[in-house]
Amino acid sequence: MINAQNPFFEKYNTPHQTVPFDKIKNEHYEPAMLEGIKLHEAEIEAIINNPEAPTFANTIVAYEKSGKFLDRVTTVFGNLRSAETNDDLQKIAQKMIPLLSEHSNNISLNEKLFLRVKAVYKQKSKLSLTIEQAKLLDDIYDGFVRRGANLQGEARNKYRELSKKLSTLTLQFGENNLKETNNFQLVLTQKEQLAGLPEGIVEAAAQTAREKGVEGWVITLHAPSYVPFMTYASNRELRKELYMAYNTKCTKDNEFNTLEIVKDLVNTRMQIAQLLGYKSYADYTLKERMAENSKNVYKLLDQLLDAYTPTAKAEYNEVQELARSTQGKEFRLMPWDWSYYSDQLKNKKFSLNDEMLRPYFELSNVKEGVFGLATRLYGITFRKNSEIPVYHPDVDAYEVLDKDGSFLAVLYTDFHPRAGKRAGAWMTSFKGQWIDDQTGENSRPHITLVMNFTKPTESKPALLTFDEVNTFLHEFGHGLHGIFANTHYESLSGTSVYRDFVELPSQIMENFAVEKDFLSTFAKHYQTGEIIPDTLVQRIIDSSNFNVAYACLRQVSFGLLDMGWYTRTTPFTGDVKAYEQKAWEKAQILPVVEGTCMSAQFSHIFAGGYSAGYYSYKWAEVLDADAFSLFMQKGIFNQEVAQSFRNNILSKGGTEHPMTLYKRFRGQEPTIDALLIRNGIKK
Repeated sequence: MINAQNPFFEKYNTPHQTVPFDKIKNEHYEPAMLEGIKLHEAEIEAIINNPEAPTFANTIVAYEKSGKFLDRVTTVFGNLRSAETNDDLQKIAQKMIPLLSEHSNNISLNEKLFLRVKAVYKQKSKLSLTIEQAKLLDDIYDGFVRRGANLQGEARNKYRELSKKLSTLTLQFGENNLKETNNFQLVLTQKEQLAGLPEGIVEAAAQTAREKGVEGWVITLHAPSYVPFMTYASNRELRKELYMAYNTKCTKDNEFNTLEIVKDLVNTRMQIAQLLGYKSYADYTLKERMAENSKNVYKLLDQLLDAYTPTAKAEYNEVQELARSTQGKEFRLMPWDWSYYSDQLKNKKFSLNDEMLRPYFELSNVKEGVFGLATRLYGITFRKNSEIPVYHPDVDAYEVLDKDGSFLAVLYTDFHPRAGKRAGAWMTSFKGQWIDDQTGENSRPHITLVMNFTKPTESKPALLTFDEVNTFLHEFGHGLHGIFANTHYESLSGTSVYRDFVELPSQIMENFAVEKDFLSTFAKHYQTGEIIPDTLVQRIIDSSNFNVAYACLRQVSFGLLDMGWYTRTTPFTGDVKAYEQKAWEKAQILPVVEGTCMSAQFSHIFAGGYSAGYYSYKWAEVLDADAFSLFMQKGIFNQEVAQSFRNNILSKGGTEHPMTLYKRFRGQEPTIDALLIRNGIKK
């Protein structure tokens, strides 16, 4: 009876067939997923039992189109587990994710199905395929091989066991992180404990206290609360307390500890890679990356270390000297002091801090500015549609229209932190893009941008920091990658590209944040309407490379840690904290604090898809600096350059090798020089 009332089983009667969030209940997921598994199995059986010889159409395209109903359900479920989870959803996940993993294995290890795929693959040179068809065939064949299709006997069973274990471990790692973050609160009861904090942050802390039903003010580990406290609070002991709470997450002696999960994740991934014939998980992963192998990753990280370390050390010394000017010459700058004294130095050098800028970055104006940038570059427009259902009152839905007025995509925006949302910011989709082979209809995507920005208070709207403006631009760049998707096959569409290429469309957008001509289009004082003064813009530009080398080495350290875990060729049984310190020590500028541990909470590399891939952010930064230099040459709003970027990068998805796409846009391979010049490291 439940299926009859289950919205997943009906055609969505909503604008653009968007997800009917208002009708979906938690009890709908499990029966819909179970039915999706059954339907997918039947579709696979139909491919296998087709009496005709395997062809590109009856095997490869049929496989590509299979599982659409299951995807429809799991996409909503997976996205909401990140953006709006609850205990019931997590219980469903614990039950269903192992089943979904087993289902995936049943397909990728199906010998009859693989034989048909292999038969088509062997005929590839005779099939007169388009570039996109050839890429789809390669991807599907390689995907089967990389998921164990060539394994036999006991090795197949071992692969099933390991991949099922991996899905359970990643789920547990993510849930523990979320719960540990949500469980902490620093309750302040005396006014003097708030010394140094701007009025808006104090007001937000009071609002959080009211929401949690406690007296006084509450600081949490969510970025809009944690970051300003570490930046402005003059009470050093409280900064240390908050820093230690954040940096010892999931290491305490409680049910949220992930140290053993880290070991299990590292060893399980290594075992899977070795079962498939690779020395390490990094070797397995990097085979399908622009970097190609760990040697090239370390080459990039070492180049950055050599180029930036002298400047990073000088930056640390300069911040320490400022601190010693007030605290005495014996004062040692610790990690919980870095943001506080860095901000003071920045203010001293450039007369600039986040609180001076916040009034000019009211969220609705920033949104208008970012949307307006896309209009100026690409001619697209955004029209809010309140008829489109959303999954939380904070979420807005927009129709995105192309320059000719045709429908391009649905865009959801979700800006503020809440208990059911994991930390960070991300872009994903509720529906992909593809072109129907039979009708030629271009099925357009439904994209979502999720952030954790400063919330409005009773007296102020949401006023963003400059970093939050940057984050908006970054995720919006990912959004454009999805919005402009224009490929025949969904698995090649939008952001379905190599992990070390996917950050190019996002990071190139961050370049606009320090462009005066862009800032002047939207940055106006939320009370007076005054456009941000030229003097303030110039300070933003002048300070854009402030502590840039320290920031670079921080990212390099994360890349080294990631590679340290995933280039292993023997099982790890040691101390996670000690191993971490060794793995990234050459990129550490600040003193190491005993007891802290990044690995225990490093969701990107343990549960978020960046395993053996965190270097991608710096790899893509090399690409984005090189790519944006073309905008700098031709004009930052140059529509010809923008159109070329859309046509050659954004719309192409994973239909060709990323370097082929990049060179088509840029006319050359990238070098590290543009990044060094942009950061002021090289003149």
